[in-house]
Amino acid sequence: MDRSASVSRETSETQITCSVNLDVEPGVKEQVIEVSTGIGFLDHMFTALAKHGKMSVKLSCQGDLHIDDHHTAEDCALALGEAFKKALGERRGIARYGYAYAPLDESLSRAVVDISSRPFFECHLPFTREKVGDLSTEMIPHLLQSFAFAAGITLHVDYIRGTNNHHIAESAFKALALALRMAITRTGGNDVPSTKGVLAL
Repeated sequence: MDRSASVSRETSETQITCSVNLDVEPGVKEQVIEVSTGIGFLDHMFTALAKHGKMSVKLSCQGDLHIDDHHTAEDCALALGEAFKKALGERRGIARYGYAYAPLDESLSRAVVDISSRPFFECHLPFTREKVGDLSTEMIPHLLQSFAFAAGITLHVDYIRGTNNHHIAESAFKALALALRMAITRTGGNDVPSTKGVLAL
């Protein structure tokens, strides 16, 4: 079963197209990552998420960056989350839970995921700068929350240690990538990973 999906999102603030394939296999289904949001550091974070999550992602956005980065960052995260949820489909035969730690030099972050269909988000990322590149650091927790709610997952992201704001953000996205990959891994069965017998879409 091919776990892929495409979505488009168009408002007066942003025009976005996004496609996701959750499974790549060298020599069979090559990984493709093409991210263009107009915000360089956001491109970098989404590229890291796709690369280490072993997903193909194509995301293009034309946003109102003459205002600020808010609408573009938020809406891109919503589109990516929606495409992820759509690609995952009925939540059968997956591990459901995932967790990971990811270091980047002095920084260490942890992400814990439940593919639950119950959106929830907790985050502790203590940034000390207003921006990293052209992305406001206050938007990083917000776009992670937007992704979690659109994807229908429970997500906890925590800072363990670190001083460099670029490293703190990147280690968080890499931890999320690894946790997502664990959570969506196929178990080989077709059961619903819940005592309720159903994980609502």
